[in-house]
Amino acid sequence: MKGYRETAVGFFVLLGLLCVGYLTIKLGRMELLSNEGYRVIARFSSVAGLRVGADVEIAGVPVGKVASIELAKDSATAVVTLRLQPHLRLSDDTIAAIKTSGLIGDKYVNLAPGGSLDMIAQGGEILETQSVIDIESLIGKFAFGGVQ
Repeated sequence: MKGYRETAVGFFVLLGLLCVGYLTIKLGRMELLSNEGYRVIARFSSVAGLRVGADVEIAGVPVGKVASIELAKDSATAVVTLRLQPHLRLSDDTIAAIKTSGLIGDKYVNLAPGGSLDMIAQGGEILETQSVIDIESLIGKFAFGGVQ
């Protein structure tokens, strides 16, 4: 009887750990072993607050994630790699902008596709970008009289 009780407790503990692991992955929106997709890069002068794993949206609809953020070797710009849904293709006049969800929310990348018929190839680059607006420096300039 004692061995049965220990086995049952062990089974429920294992089941609980599996459930916690599953919820962690689902609620954290982690994607394990998922490297496929349409990848493009965008260069920004500032990516303050943007994180790897942030959403990429078109018209408010999530279409991908930020795969990596690196400093360019040849200039002082940030190179952001976007991993988008595999079926998605962007025109070569697409504009990528870093936006904030809400007043103090997380940063995300918003894509505004253009009207060109030429598409950006896999691994290509979005040439038109808008960096994040640094609210803190604007408030500092305003507070100390630096705004003209």
